[in-house]
Amino acid sequence: MSPSDTVLLTTPLDALHRELGGKMVPFAGYAMPVQYPKGILGEHLATRSGAGLFDVSHMGQVTIEAADPAALLEKLVPGDIAGLGVGRTRYSVFTNPAGGILDDLMISKLSATKLYLVVNAACKQADFAHMKDKLGADADIRMLDDRALLALQGPKAAEVMSGLCDGAAQQPFMSIRQTHVAGIEALITRSGYTGEDGYEISVPSAKAEKLARLLLGLPGVEPVGLGARDSLRLEAGLCLYGSDIDTETSPIEAGLSWIIGKRRREQGGFPGADRILKELTDGPAKRRVGIRPDGRAPARAHTEITDEAGNRLGEVTSGGFGPSLDGPLAMGYVPAAFAQPGTKVKLVVRGKPLDATIVAMPFVAHRYFKGV
Repeated sequence: MSPSDTVLLTTPLDALHRELGGKMVPFAGYAMPVQYPKGILGEHLATRSGAGLFDVSHMGQVTIEAADPAALLEKLVPGDIAGLGVGRTRYSVFTNPAGGILDDLMISKLSATKLYLVVNAACKQADFAHMKDKLGADADIRMLDDRALLALQGPKAAEVMSGLCDGAAQQPFMSIRQTHVAGIEALITRSGYTGEDGYEISVPSAKAEKLARLLLGLPGVEPVGLGARDSLRLEAGLCLYGSDIDTETSPIEAGLSWIIGKRRREQGGFPGADRILKELTDGPAKRRVGIRPDGRAPARAHTEITDEAGNRLGEVTSGGFGPSLDGPLAMGYVPAAFAQPGTKVKLVVRGKPLDATIVAMPFVAHRYFKGV
């Protein structure tokens, strides 16, 4: 065993991943399954057609309790958290004073005095320290280290959950509730990061394996690793922190202006507001775009993007093969003048410029639950 192996953290489902034949790799300081014997292609398509079960227990789960936690959190994010109803969930970002993104996160309002956050694994300790430093004098902020997080995603997710949890099929998109799944206490949000309908299920760590085995024993449910999770979110046109968004990228450049509600646009008051609000009015210098290579060769992260004359425009931030498209796809940043869908560009793959086209995202249509 190498020294790097000895320091990797594990999730409560580690033994199950290995039992199922998961190929374990280091990810954000954890040993995580990149794929199972079915393979990335099979797992991806199984999620699009049935239900995929993902272990996302490495991500950070945090609660903020205060007299008015929404007002406090608005000091750190540009989203309208005060206007978020109890039982509802919202996507947002932590911004820095320069208008860059420290992390993206999901925010749920459990009550008027309690918020529940899910943050990225690689950022969770820094996020926690950031919140404690900025808000800790006025709030009780806790990392929920004793809970696991499972994501059940796909068109059959609601049918699967309905057999284990009353009211699951009727739960609105981007909502949260405290309930039980197969008798196990759980916090369930109807959300996910694949573009499909689905749920994220927070349960006590000691109960995670029991629930995972139960779900995997049901028809149409397959275990899915990090490889297919990445290809699914890429097809859905969703950002990966550290790749498509980072401390220098603004939410407007990233195509996330929709997360900033009218009141926050008018009032500001969040880190980086001067830059972000100016870009909302004047437009950013560059934009995140979808790119479809004309051929079959995939363009990976850091592939150079040029105009047709060979002048550098930017680089690919996420790229690969889209199983649902049966072809390559990519995202990256280009000057705003080149961001219009239909614009022809070149991708320099292994030193060879290949034809590609800027396209609208998502690459594969979202199929989130439309009920209320």
